[in-house]
Amino acid sequence: MTRLALERHQVWLYLAAIALGLAAGTALPSVAPALEHLLWPTLALLLFATFLQVPLRHLREALSDRRFAAAVLLGNFVAVPLLAWGLASLLLPAGEPALRLGVLLVLLVPCTDWFITFSQLGGGNVPRAVAVTPLNLVLQLLLLPLYLALMTDTGGLGAWEPAGLVPATLIVLVPLAAAAVAERGIATHPRAQAAREAMAWWPVPLLAVVVFLIAAAQVGAVRAALAELATVLPVFVLYLAGAALLARGLAGALKLPRDQGRTLAFSLGTRNSFVVLPLALALPAGWEVAAMVVVAQSLVELFGMVVYVWAVPKVLFR
Repeated sequence: MTRLALERHQVWLYLAAIALGLAAGTALPSVAPALEHLLWPTLALLLFATFLQVPLRHLREALSDRRFAAAVLLGNFVAVPLLAWGLASLLLPAGEPALRLGVLLVLLVPCTDWFITFSQLGGGNVPRAVAVTPLNLVLQLLLLPLYLALMTDTGGLGAWEPAGLVPATLIVLVPLAAAAVAERGIATHPRAQAAREAMAWWPVPLLAVVVFLIAAAQVGAVRAALAELATVLPVFVLYLAGAALLARGLAGALKLPRDQGRTLAFSLGTRNSFVVLPLALALPAGWEVAAMVVVAQSLVELFGMVVYVWAVPKVLFR
């Protein structure tokens, strides 16, 4: 199997991992604490393998094509936040702040990994996708706290201290720093490129392990959240449709070539669940549904990308 084929069919692997995790957590509830301890190092390894594929040292190249960069920035950091906030406000129950937080957490951060794969499958401009990835990553880390402060009501967290997010933040920042150092080493030692290419296979199986551990360690929370999760699925489906229309409008306004318009559609349609999952998992008791929302969005997105791969080049940008 090629890596492209693995990424194309990854959703079935995640669904199987969730089913196995629920079965394991139900049959052996005593192992839940041990599995929860395994979750954090697995997440850190997943993020390192993901960040290692991001060309962090080539941030300036993202701005070489100003029209495309402007479309990506306006789309991901102005139009998409407004779309996400509008959908969450209109479609989610007012008395469910954890649902709203989970939805906004995942919809406010553009993808930095598999959107490149889907851009390739959908006839997009892969070099442009690669070039803009570090810009998306840096800006989402800087702007996410601002977006959440403006759009969410965390009063229900009570006396919980935001300092509880420090370990989760480190789970993101330490792999990011390690990947930046490793990328510098790879640049000076070309033979290390083979190791980088080998690690490009890791994110899909590692994410399968992560969702298995979440399902097994929090089987009770997953079952309790099923009814609530049903209310967020329409939000994610409508988001995918709205993101595609936003891409079409921005590409037309900025007169982007068709291949760049396709890349823009995949950039706006895919979200960075890897990065926000540690933050959702670090929330206090009673807010577990936020992490379930992030996982649910990933599954909806992957099914949505099957439609995007056909519709973006055949309908949206013929």
